[in-house]
Amino acid sequence: MSDLLYTEEEDALRAAVRGLLDDRCDAAAVLARVETDRPHDLELWKTLAGEMGLAGLLVPERLGGQGASHREAAVVLEELGRAVAPVPYLTSAVVATEALLACVGAKAHTKAGTQADTEADTGAGEAAELLGALASGRVIGALAVGHAVAPGAPLTGGVRHEGGALQGELTGIADAAGADVLLVPADGALYAVDIAQDGVTVTPQVSLDLTRPLATVTFHAARARELTPDARTAVRAGLRAGAALLASEQLGLAEWCLTETVRYTKERHQFNRPVGSFQALKHRLAQLWLEVVGVRAAARNAADALATGSADAEVAASLAQAYAAPVAVHVAEEALQLHGGIGMTWEHPVHLCLKRAKADSIAFGTAGRHREALAELVDLRAP
Repeated sequence: MSDLLYTEEEDALRAAVRGLLDDRCDAAAVLARVETDRPHDLELWKTLAGEMGLAGLLVPERLGGQGASHREAAVVLEELGRAVAPVPYLTSAVVATEALLACVGAKAHTKAGTQADTEADTGAGEAAELLGALASGRVIGALAVGHAVAPGAPLTGGVRHEGGALQGELTGIADAAGADVLLVPADGALYAVDIAQDGVTVTPQVSLDLTRPLATVTFHAARARELTPDARTAVRAGLRAGAALLASEQLGLAEWCLTETVRYTKERHQFNRPVGSFQALKHRLAQLWLEVVGVRAAARNAADALATGSADAEVAASLAQAYAAPVAVHVAEEALQLHGGIGMTWEHPVHLCLKRAKADSIAFGTAGRHREALAELVDLRAP
């Protein structure tokens, strides 16, 4: 059985990331940025990805990455969740990276000496080169699949490949506005598309979570490079990793909400007593603590299952999302309520947490969708 406790290296990584975010990503800075038309903090991303090398944690050293595991990436996401950091770590360093790793691995399954083998060599080379760019932080990638699509869901996008170019439109693409390269499934294959070309138009959508904006992407004769003829496997790998590690982001967010609410209820006085001393509030806070502990167990298990290549990785990912998503929303809602009037103001950061929690609750599939998947995986279908 794996040890889910944090290692010394993971604790050191957490301390480094938290120190940077305390200095560069406080609540005031995040609030100020989301009111602009450039919600991503690219300077912070440059430090995280380039100087600290965190964008390449999942990329093998031979491909220019750090050769770490999903456990380390999960620790980073916990801290980014605590700060509701406006950086594309989940979409680029996890989801897009996992999809590209699947493209590199897919070459091994082609038949040697065939045209398919030649195409696989070319696609794998493109994917490997792109992985190095993502790992260095020079390039930001995004998987062009709707943010609410669950792992294993059929790909029904409206993009087609004609004459070496892409035509069509996709909606609800997370962090597309800040990406340099999109990974686009079309006609069964997966393509890399540079956004900085005339054939690609990115139109921002109204997003509940302003720190992870959504966009509509339109392709009109957009040049594309094929990465793999098997988009389904690559997309599934990316979305599965996204769902599993999203639970760590939700854990960090919920922990911050609980910690700040406990602190506030100790300081806020009513009837000459701290409101936190009232039994009704003690019970509510104790219940939240129990729920957060459960999220930590589920999130750590999901990250460890991916890191060790467990056969139960899909079970762990669905279990984590089925539990973590509603808990994160509940803790954020309680944080807003228990902060009283100040919690309802724009100046207080708790609304950022609530919006991120609500948006995360439908990302990579809803909790209900994951419960259905879990029932199928463990053969406990409803009668």
